[in-house]
Amino acid sequence: MSRLADTPDFAQPAAQTALERAVQALEEDIVLGRLHPRERLIEDDLMQRFDLKRHAVRELLVELARLGLAERRKNIGSEVRSFAPREVIELYDMRELLETQAARLVPCPASPEALHALIEIQHEHDAAVDAEDPRQVFRSNLRFHQALFGLCGNGVLVRAIHEYARQTHPIRFGTLVTSEYRRQARHEHWAMIEALREGRREDLVALCRAHLRPSRDAYLAANRHLADPPAA
Repeated sequence: MSRLADTPDFAQPAAQTALERAVQALEEDIVLGRLHPRERLIEDDLMQRFDLKRHAVRELLVELARLGLAERRKNIGSEVRSFAPREVIELYDMRELLETQAARLVPCPASPEALHALIEIQHEHDAAVDAEDPRQVFRSNLRFHQALFGLCGNGVLVRAIHEYARQTHPIRFGTLVTSEYRRQARHEHWAMIEALREGRREDLVALCRAHLRPSRDAYLAANRHLADPPAA
C-alpha cells in the first residue's frame, strides 16, 4: 500500500485508496477525541464502516500501529494507543528540542514570499477556527507548522519534526476539541508570523516552545489514571 506517512499530511494525493482514506479518517477520529485512549478497534466494525475486506482491515490496523496511533495488546486486540505520563513528557521534550532548533535556523526576518505562504495558510486556519471545524483546524495547523519549520533549510530536521509531531497526534485531542485553545493557537500563529516579519528570533523560539505545552498538559490532566510502567 501507499504509506500515508511517507507524504506530508498537507500534500496528500488527490486520489487516495480506500485504505488510505480509512487511515486518515481514523487518525482524525483519534486526534479529535471521537476515539479515546485504550478504546478497542474491532475488525468487524471497521469492515462495515469502511467497506473493507478483513485482510484490508488487518493491514489498516498494522498501518495505524506503525503511525503510532494504535497498539495491539495481548488477549485484547488492537486499541487506540495510550501514553504513560513519562512517555508524554519525553515526546514533548523531544518536540521542543527539534522545533526550537528549527526556529533558530529559519531566516529571520523571513522573505516576503515565505511570509505570504504562511499568511495564506493561516487564513485557512482562521476560517476553520471561525467555522468551529476541528478537522480543518487540525489539517490547516499541520500545514502551517510544516511550512514554518520547512524554512529552516535542514531536511533531516524537518523530517524528524514531522515524525515526532505525528507520534503525538493521539495526545492532542484534549486541546483540538476545545474552542478556547483553537483560538489561542490562532493568536500564537499570528504572533509567530509577526516575529518572523520583524526579525525577533528569540520571540519566535519562545512562541514555538510555549505552543507545545497546552496539548501535553491537557493529556496529562485527563489521563492521570494511565500510570508509568514499573522500572525494569
